[in-house]
Amino acid sequence: MIETRLLRQFIAVAEELHFHKAAIRLHMAQPPLSQAINRLEGKLGFSLFARSKRGVKLTPAGGVFLDAAYSTLNELERGIEHARQVTEGIAGKLTVTAVSITYYASLLSSLRRFRETIPKVQLVIKEMPSASQAKAIVSGEADIAFMRKLPIAAQNVESRLLLNEQIVMALPADHPKAGAGQIDLRDFAGEDFVFTPQALGSGYHSQLIALCEAAGFYPRVVQEAAQLHTLIGLVACGFGVALVPESIANSIMRDKVVFLRIGPVGAAPNPAIGLYLSWNTDNQSPLLDSFISLLDFGATAVPATTD
Repeated sequence: MIETRLLRQFIAVAEELHFHKAAIRLHMAQPPLSQAINRLEGKLGFSLFARSKRGVKLTPAGGVFLDAAYSTLNELERGIEHARQVTEGIAGKLTVTAVSITYYASLLSSLRRFRETIPKVQLVIKEMPSASQAKAIVSGEADIAFMRKLPIAAQNVESRLLLNEQIVMALPADHPKAGAGQIDLRDFAGEDFVFTPQALGSGYHSQLIALCEAAGFYPRVVQEAAQLHTLIGLVACGFGVALVPESIANSIMRDKVVFLRIGPVGAAPNPAIGLYLSWNTDNQSPLLDSFISLLDFGATAVPATTD
């Protein structure tokens, strides 16, 4: 390993081509400088300078090494500056996981504002189900998660409720109740349902099951789909009905699928499901605080709920 001090001393001599002038520039005596260059040449195993009574000049190897010295010090300076920016929370990489964000204009707007405010940050966005997001947050593979109810116990995870959206019933457009303004969930006790798999988000899945149970029945699930847009496609094809967040109702297949509000169910006058911002409290990244501070959903910090 060659010390940066030796590289700077070598560069001074290479630019001045005079040991005495280089020593003055470095604010040191000439003999220690000459010894330093000899020591550097000894480490490298080749001569950097051709010395004669007429002066000093770079050897061919010395010229190549000068380029390498410039490159090394410049790269080091860039690395130091980048590290400083990371410490200040204005550079680095932030990994964000999310359920499908297409349906959330406010979330997309916040991500755009973050990129515009801190352009040097590499923002990595990965769409994945809530169960996978929870594992990524706990393991440190992700910094921020936009997810449903936390499906696993984790002492070091904090969550903030970003929004509560209505749960609506998705029906095929030709369903007998498609023209109703609002439905009573109890009327669907005998219907076929399509659901997202429990393994992809047990908190979300359990909340919808609990809503049906509060209405007096357990849903007969005939088909599962990992993605909500696929789930709606199954509804459109007549596989069954589905309980989905209201946000999805504003975006897809309105000609083939009808979305209806659900009337009061038990103690829930307006059945709703939350979208949470979650992060690992052990994460010391300054970018984490920068990101959270830029979000403005009127959100409230809540304990991380578990199943």
